[in-house]
Amino acid sequence: MKDYSKVKTFDELIELEHGKIGSESRNKYEENAQMFIISEMLKEARKEANLTQEQLAEKAGTKKSYISKLENGKGNIQLSTLIRIFEQGLNKRIGLTFL
Repeated sequence: MKDYSKVKTFDELIELEHGKIGSESRNKYEENAQMFIISEMLKEARKEANLTQEQLAEKAGTKKSYISKLENGKGNIQLSTLIRIFEQGLNKRIGLTFL
């Protein structure tokens, strides 16, 4: 049982649950969190564009099953494919920030 009594910040909670930054457990958590954010952004942008997954896949040159997998956070995605989906399929630009 973990002791949450001394946890005062969200960062402390994440560290208690998933380990210190750089640990294998924390890296996996961070990767999953980023994939979730991307999947939600993709889903929202597709709905705003009034496109079905099939229509988006056709515009972006990929398959409906791939779009579905991404929207459900189940697949890995190459940056070039992500850019193509957003730019060709959704007419949106992608900006990246490295911290």
